Amino acid sequence: MPVDNALYDAPGDIWWDETRPLNALRTAINPGRMDYVRRVLQQHGWSAEGRTALDVGCGGGIMAEEVAALGFRVTGVDPSESSLATARRHAAAGGLDITYARAPGESLPYPDESFDLVYCCDVLEHVEDVDRVVAEAARVLKPAGIYLYDTINRTAVSRLVMIKLFQEWRATAFMPAHLHDWSQFIKPDELDASLTRARLRQVDSIGLKPSANPIRLISLLREVKRGRITPAEMGRLSPMAISRDRSVLYAGHAMKTTRP
Repeated sequence: MPVDNALYDAPGDIWWDETRPLNALRTAINPGRMDYVRRVLQQHGWSAEGRTALDVGCGGGIMAEEVAALGFRVTGVDPSESSLATARRHAAAGGLDITYARAPGESLPYPDESFDLVYCCDVLEHVEDVDRVVAEAARVLKPAGIYLYDTINRTAVSRLVMIKLFQEWRATAFMPAHLHDWSQFIKPDELDASLTRARLRQVDSIGLKPSANPIRLISLLREVKRGRITPAEMGRLSPMAISRDRSVLYAGHAMKTTRP
């Protein structure tokens, strides 16, 4: 079934409420993501202070706030006004100065070479034109700027985990039924080609893998289904960590080395 991006317009706080499924992105995936972000900054000798960052597909701001905490001046864009409203409320409650604007990744409302860092996490597998989203990110990225991403590999393992376990099987499914479509998952070499077409030079790519073993992970999913733990608690009990295994989730970064 095709991805239903309208689910991000659902009423209420679907991002920060720990009983809602998408909050697992914050507790389970953000730890590994942010470890990788810090590794990339250290690798290039960057200090975040005084630098600008653009969060493409920011949702409710669950990653924007962590990037802002590093010292970046963060701008977040998303096509969902409902998600943006949640992001603005949460940032204001925390005293964070983050700018949010409604815009799709395919058409960013910013001049060329506006940001030091552009990142696109848990987004590329939801868009219809990956090349266009990557090209727009490259356009607004400054020369020698960093483009950072994570997405889902299109493999038999990712079908089992992301589609069957998380969305379809009655005993374990806790995510919305049409959150992901396996056919829209992206193989690393396909994304490498998109980066090259956008004149971004891939630097490295890593996997993100749950700290729990498969049996423990299935047990935690069943606990969520039974209402014994929240999605957020499940994430804390099995946070993602950097791995060599890119068969399901993988992240990477590239640099803009030439002007278009």
